[in-house]
Amino acid sequence: MPAREPSARLQNGLALAAVAAGLDQTSKWAVMHVLGLESLRRIEILPFLDFAFIWNYGISYGLFSSGSELARWLLIGLTLAVTAYLARAMMTTPGPITRFGYGLIIGGALGNLADRIIHGAVVDFISLHYAGYYWYVFNIADIWISLGVVLLIWGFWRETTPET
Repeated sequence: MPAREPSARLQNGLALAAVAAGLDQTSKWAVMHVLGLESLRRIEILPFLDFAFIWNYGISYGLFSSGSELARWLLIGLTLAVTAYLARAMMTTPGPITRFGYGLIIGGALGNLADRIIHGAVVDFISLHYAGYYWYVFNIADIWISLGVVLLIWGFWRETTPET
């Protein structure tokens, strides 16, 4: 079976990315406007899971969270550059697991990018905890990015590249 054309790979990957980003944005809209979490700040969902609203001005785990406009626009530019690089890599990757990973990472990046452009910061709201230990608050886009990285590692390890 011949490898898919690069344009088809890109179209399918970007469709997955759009769905992932859309689900992320829908979840953030719901916690802000349906649950009113922005004003409530925290809702207990399960004994180990809360919805806890925070604005994240940095990147993962609040790194580089200066809150300045310069930092915001630098993070936007970095996100766009990385997204373009990943889209290019997705076009040249024959393995479906790896392409799926790229699509999820791009979708998560676009979900957080939309927040950064619209709100100036990323909406985080998922808070896992156990026995007084709280993990960092994150969002659905962060789940997509993490799952995408796992799929990339798996794909790089398991998928063979054709001889050229």
